[in-house]
Amino acid sequence: MALLRQREAHQMREPIRVALPAEKTVLEALRAGDEVRLWGVVYTARDATHERIVAELRRSGVLPYGLQGQVLFYAGPTPARPGLPAGAIGPTTARRMDAWTPALLDAGVTATIGKGARSEEVRRACVRNGAVYFAAVGGAAALLGSCVVAAEVVAWPELGTEALMRLTLEGLPAFVALDSVGGDLYASAPREWQMEVDE
Repeated sequence: MALLRQREAHQMREPIRVALPAEKTVLEALRAGDEVRLWGVVYTARDATHERIVAELRRSGVLPYGLQGQVLFYAGPTPARPGLPAGAIGPTTARRMDAWTPALLDAGVTATIGKGARSEEVRRACVRNGAVYFAAVGGAAALLGSCVVAAEVVAWPELGTEALMRLTLEGLPAFVALDSVGGDLYASAPREWQMEVDE
C-alpha cells in the first residue's frame, strides 16, 4: 500500500517543463519516472544517421553540425502536411542505437529520446556524462507530430526520413527513463509493481 500511495502522489505532480538544450544542472535534477514536457530544439537521428555522425566524429574528433550539448530524437518525421512543419513523428526503438550512444554521450550529446529500454552500457554512459534518456510513448505519432512547430533538414537529405533534422518542440510528452545517477525506469517499475502485488 505504501508503494501505491507513493505512485499516486507522483502521478498527481504536474509534468516538469524541460527547455532544450538543457543545462547539466537541469538534467541532473531529473529522476527516472519523472513525467516531463519537452520544449526547444532536438535533432532527429535514426540508424543511418548515427552511422554517419559517428563516422564524422571518428574522423574529426568532434561532433558534426553543432551537436555538442544537443539532444538526439530517435525518429523520422513523415512528410509535412500543408501548413504544418512536419507530419507524424513516432519514436524509434532506442535499443537499435545503443551501439553508438555511449560514444555520442561521451562526445557531448546530453540527452536522447526514443522508446523502450536501453543497455547497461548506455545507462553507465548517462551516469558518466550527467546525461538522461527520455522515453516517449509509441503509437502516438500524430500527437507527437503536433508538438513540432518548426523543422529543417540539417544534413544528408538523401536519407529521406532518416536525414538529420532540427526540430523545435512545444510540450512533447515523455518520461525520464534513464537518469544521471543510474536510475532506470524500465528496471525499477516492474520491481515496484511486483512488490505492490505481493502486498
